[in-house]
Amino acid sequence: MTDAGQKWLDRWHETDDGLCIHARDYPGPDDAAVTVVCLHGLTRNAADFEGLCEHFQDRYRMLAIEQRGRGQSDRDPDPAHYQVGRYVQDTLAMLDDLAIERPVLIGTSMGGLMSMLMLAAAPERYLGAVLNDIGPVVEASGLARIQGYVGKGEPVASWDEAAAAARASNGDAFPDFDDAAWLAFARRLFRERADGRLELDYDPAIAQPLSANTGTAVPPDLWSVFDAMGSTPLLVIRGALSDILAAATVAEMQRRRPDLQAVEVPRVGHAPMLDEPAALTAIEAFLARLAA
Repeated sequence: MTDAGQKWLDRWHETDDGLCIHARDYPGPDDAAVTVVCLHGLTRNAADFEGLCEHFQDRYRMLAIEQRGRGQSDRDPDPAHYQVGRYVQDTLAMLDDLAIERPVLIGTSMGGLMSMLMLAAAPERYLGAVLNDIGPVVEASGLARIQGYVGKGEPVASWDEAAAAARASNGDAFPDFDDAAWLAFARRLFRERADGRLELDYDPAIAQPLSANTGTAVPPDLWSVFDAMGSTPLLVIRGALSDILAAATVAEMQRRRPDLQAVEVPRVGHAPMLDEPAALTAIEAFLARLAA
């Protein structure tokens, strides 16, 4: 452990273009049968998976990777590199560095897109995958909402202001959050600067590829990607209020893959935090089956 009370080890990978990528590594027991690799969403970081990793670290190794431009990973001087294909390349190189073989992927939103591409390229490399509120069709209304706020957050002076900002951007997705929940949410999203103000914990330049309409936000022809994922076990988690993953998309995924497991989290939008009872129960059963 690097700090007193810290429950993870800090891992670092130097990319082929000279950036340092950070991950939180919860080692788990020596005889852990499964390594779980957690991949966050567009504006998020490893803190999103704190609760999930702590819940499972007595049984499995849990690794939460922070993509370039997020959390403790380096910011990229060239914003054109902020795209899903580059994140996949970084992730695969880090897994090779750490000698991680046949992990289970848990990908939220953008991390789920990464998971789909990784499985389509080499399905035999993974034990399974959990896609959190993402699928082969990304609803245009949800994508427009995300494009409307990415990179536009201003620094704030206090954690109460940070919580208010988090509620303003995400309130529709979590209608049952109370003040304490919004404060905890904000502590995952913001970091303290040297001047004591708080800023969102990502490089605002990640918005540039989206605003330029370069096509890097969502890879094209995702149904062909989905069909290429083979028979790798899949669990899809959908927020019942999601504006990114439609129920009809999940139904079509199940039609194409009758073995696919799916669960809907009530009264949650994009994207479930994965500590909700419905999500956690489904992940528990999914991982247990793969570890057997």
